Amino acid sequence: MSTTVLNTGTEGNVWGGGEGVQPLKASYGKMMMWFFILSDALTFSGFLAAYGFSRFKFIDSWPIADEVFNHFPFLHGVDAPMYYVALMTFILIFSSVTMVLAVDAGHHMKKGKVVTYMALTILGGFIFLGSQAWEWKNFIKGEYGAIETKGRQILQFVDKDGHRVKVADLAIPQPQVRERHERKNGLWFVKEAALPEFTVEEVIKGFKANPNVLVRTQILDENGDKTILSRTASIAKLEKDAALVVNGANLIRNEYGSPLFADFFFFITGFHGFHVFTGVLINIIIFFNVLLGTYEKRGHYEMVEKVGLYWHFVDLVWVFVFTFFYLV
Repeated sequence: MSTTVLNTGTEGNVWGGGEGVQPLKASYGKMMMWFFILSDALTFSGFLAAYGFSRFKFIDSWPIADEVFNHFPFLHGVDAPMYYVALMTFILIFSSVTMVLAVDAGHHMKKGKVVTYMALTILGGFIFLGSQAWEWKNFIKGEYGAIETKGRQILQFVDKDGHRVKVADLAIPQPQVRERHERKNGLWFVKEAALPEFTVEEVIKGFKANPNVLVRTQILDENGDKTILSRTASIAKLEKDAALVVNGANLIRNEYGSPLFADFFFFITGFHGFHVFTGVLINIIIFFNVLLGTYEKRGHYEMVEKVGLYWHFVDLVWVFVFTFFYLV
């Protein structure tokens, strides 16, 4: 028995047969990009499904996105819920449009237009990454602060009209010194986390001195608003359960509500941000290859099309991340 190997004559392809031989009429590289996109889509689907399950489990105490993501650059103190996130989303989607135009220009072998549209795509990616870093900074730093109870619940402060009150504006500093434990002087060489700016006692004293301030819990009522306690109940809650002053969010504590929200936010948006960063780096490499005329010599711009598939996928994933974290 003998085996006959057919040589299709197409140089550089793993398969290179004509119609009916080449799977789905796609090159090997393009097919492998689709396989990668499919596997990555399943990964993101698992992450978002886990987020959805956790949110459903704690649906009565999940942070309200409009209160968390309400900052806008150069507009300090202005309540602009979701405006900047919407702008970020528009920029990323617009970069997908410029990528489509770059691919189309490549099909028509128009090098100058490919360069222009690739440059705009890269610029959009950098702006998105910078915007996401700015969002992370505000999320980590926080703005108002809160009290964490012994049961790991979050208590926030509001005025009679329901507007947030900053812990810094409420607390009355006391003349006391509290040294932070470091490895050189801490118990068993354990380094202590950064100390809060104010103690629980200082916050409670300031709260009692401001009769127009109330405590708002993270528990949502039937209207989806956080429950506000009466003045008497607020004082009783603070004196009984207050354990720690919290500013901003990290992987352990979260001034906006459940720590799980911060955990998922950092992980999923960080994972997506890594994809965007990788896409920008690949786009830069392709951009310089276009400038050098690499694809002109090859006679096609298929590499631009392949990286375009990846970029469209990253944009599409952000639409789902945006929906899960910011809209729903």
